[in-house]
Amino acid sequence: MRSATAFAPATVANVAVGFDILGFAIESVGDVVTVSVTDDGSVRINEILDETGGPASLDVPLDAERNAATVGLVKLREDLRLDFGFQVGLRKGIALGSGMGGSAASAVGGLIAANSLLETPLSREALMKYALLGEQAASGASHPDNIAPCLLGGMTLVLSGEPFRYVSLPVPEEILAVIIHPRIRLDTRRARAILKADVSLANHVRQSASLAGFISGCFTRDVEMIGQSLDDFLIEPQRAPLIPGFAEVKAAALQQGALGASISGSGPSVFALVTSEQTAARVRDAMESAFRAQGVTEVDSWISPVNRQGARIVG
Repeated sequence: MRSATAFAPATVANVAVGFDILGFAIESVGDVVTVSVTDDGSVRINEILDETGGPASLDVPLDAERNAATVGLVKLREDLRLDFGFQVGLRKGIALGSGMGGSAASAVGGLIAANSLLETPLSREALMKYALLGEQAASGASHPDNIAPCLLGGMTLVLSGEPFRYVSLPVPEEILAVIIHPRIRLDTRRARAILKADVSLANHVRQSASLAGFISGCFTRDVEMIGQSLDDFLIEPQRAPLIPGFAEVKAAALQQGALGASISGSGPSVFALVTSEQTAARVRDAMESAFRAQGVTEVDSWISPVNRQGARIVG
């Protein structure tokens, strides 16, 4: 039986200023997906494990046409008229409802592994539309801000979905991300449902200026401008009440020298950007302490550079 295993990294979406269009991949944490070729023409899930390697007790569908890891494979097989099927094993390293791109990682990991088994593999850009099907199945919306950096690596700014167009932003080498995940679940559907459809003209202008400043800071490697631009006037104020202690955690990060801090994806994870390992350690400790002071006692944390490779074959 031919098989391949892919690692698909966690991601930080929105990055404060780019709701649904901006995101970056991180190191160390992600999903691992093994895909095997079968001769029966079906797509099926063989097993779902947690980060320890034991059976995962997850509230996810096992139906291949509804699971993020496999729904794209079903469509891929149909479009390419393959005469074989896929068996999928998923090891979840990203907690569901964490705001770290768990459904995107499952979708991308499955496609990267399966694509490597094709006689003529597709380009990563061509896999985008199939990966978005997984995001649609998991969260009810095919937003690309997690999918694109997971699939392509780096910091990605998505300009359009159909046709898929994106820009890879050159992040200064010294920038590190601190990600804090309080062990509470906040489903993307719920976090999107509270958002208002309309925004004020004043906030639109302020947000546009922040996004423009962030992009400019990346291309000119102006770290100070990047920090000054990490202000979210649209989404963060609406989602902050869903995260216990968010204001205190953000304030703690800034007090310890973070360039900026905001919600990772739809939350409840929170990220901060810093420019040194020393600052990263201080910011991580301060953010963890702030969460615990607000009664959130179980938290996970990571310090990571931007993952410039994205999903990759590991076996």
